[in-house]
Amino acid sequence: MATDTVSALRALPSPAAVLFDLDGTLVDTVGTRIEAWHRTLDDAGLPTPPEAIAPLIGIDGRRLAREAAAALGRPIDAARAEEIDRRSGEIYAMLNDAPRPLPGIGELVATLDARGVVWAIATSSRKDQVAASVAALGFGEVPRIVDASHVEHAKPAPDLLLEAAAQLGIDPARCWYVGDSTWDMEAAVAAGMVPIGVTAGAAVDAAALRAAGARITVETLDELVPAFGRVIPAS
Repeated sequence: MATDTVSALRALPSPAAVLFDLDGTLVDTVGTRIEAWHRTLDDAGLPTPPEAIAPLIGIDGRRLAREAAAALGRPIDAARAEEIDRRSGEIYAMLNDAPRPLPGIGELVATLDARGVVWAIATSSRKDQVAASVAALGFGEVPRIVDASHVEHAKPAPDLLLEAAAQLGIDPARCWYVGDSTWDMEAAVAAGMVPIGVTAGAAVDAAALRAAGARITVETLDELVPAFGRVIPAS
């Protein structure tokens, strides 16, 4: 890793907790998400090309459905958006039969655990969609997961991230949020957390993440490890 990246990481406020997005951040599932939405929207009579879906991955699914419909000049109500979102989740669960962890998560989590830095997953996915992806990570125990069922408004609203911080008992200002989408970065900014962008599994590039508020971007999660040589464990 470049020396300037290490220096930039170490210049960030030391976190007492690190929160992670799931799809595209910990597991390589963004392509599967895009395909699930592509099929769902086609079936719903709202044909949307994958390249138009890609930048929306990571947003609240109900909002994604509404935006896709609005782009076609066919606005839908909340009930229809909920129905489409739920169906997308069902198709995704069917397609997501062999998710792969993204590089560096094992090394980073081991470092966090060794330094006494608590961590959790905060994802806009529905609870019944995350099991296969979390299992693929190979952790000995199921980590703390805050999903969309815990809040009324998912990303880019800060509610999900604030709920995760509350469950950990950590001030949001002492949290990093690591994600791969612009919506992750916007949510972290709104929550008063430090937004960290990772690009290995992202549908957008580093420039887009920085424009959305990322304090720093890395390609893989293990590039964050050098930042924790000076972390003081949370009390």
